[in-house]
Amino acid sequence: MIGNVSPQTQEVGVAESDPTWIARVRPPAGKDVASLMDMSLGLDVWERHADFLVVAVPESLLAELERRRLAVVDRWASAADYEARMRKPAASGDDSDRGT
Repeated sequence: MIGNVSPQTQEVGVAESDPTWIARVRPPAGKDVASLMDMSLGLDVWERHADFLVVAVPESLLAELERRRLAVVDRWASAADYEARMRKPAASGDDSDRGT
């Protein structure tokens, strides 16, 4: 409990079963990335590029962005899949750790 408000009432409203996606989010035609950043969308922005954002966002929010035509969404991987791939050791053919 935080103060007089329980943690359950402080949640944003995203269900625990709502999977998080790593996605590319592009503004609709005629808009720019700054217009996405100016909206209070609750995006967890990992990277900002000239014409798109890389975000970690629950599926329900991505679906809402698409439904309202606020952005064009390309789902790259679920957060769980992304984390699993990052935890795997590098392939044996990887030259990055050789002293060449």
